[in-house]
Amino acid sequence: IAVVDDGGNLVAFAAMDDTKLIGADISQKKALTAVYFQMDTKDLAPLVQPGQPLFGIESTTGGRLVVFGGGVLLRTADGTIAGGVGVSAGTVDEDHQVAAAGSKVFAG
Repeated sequence: IAVVDDGGNLVAFAAMDDTKLIGADISQKKALTAVYFQMDTKDLAPLVQPGQPLFGIESTTGGRLVVFGGGVLLRTADGTIAGGVGVSAGTVDEDHQVAAAGSKVFAG
């Protein structure tokens, strides 16, 4: 689980002992992507499909973006974007659910 601030800087990271390196990398990229686009990454996925307005965007950033679920914005109680949280290790749906739960707790 990775947390970035509203500038995309990593501010917190936690992983289980047996976490694979790729999961750690993807979780950070999911959090960063949510902040860059100011939207949950699951909502970005349809926009990057062939024929859609952001098709190919993930290939223009040197692999820094992840365009599937698991990255969620962190908002304060008044709705201000404070950063993003990214989760990677389960299915895309599981990752989104865990990240969304963290976001809900953050907002209070």
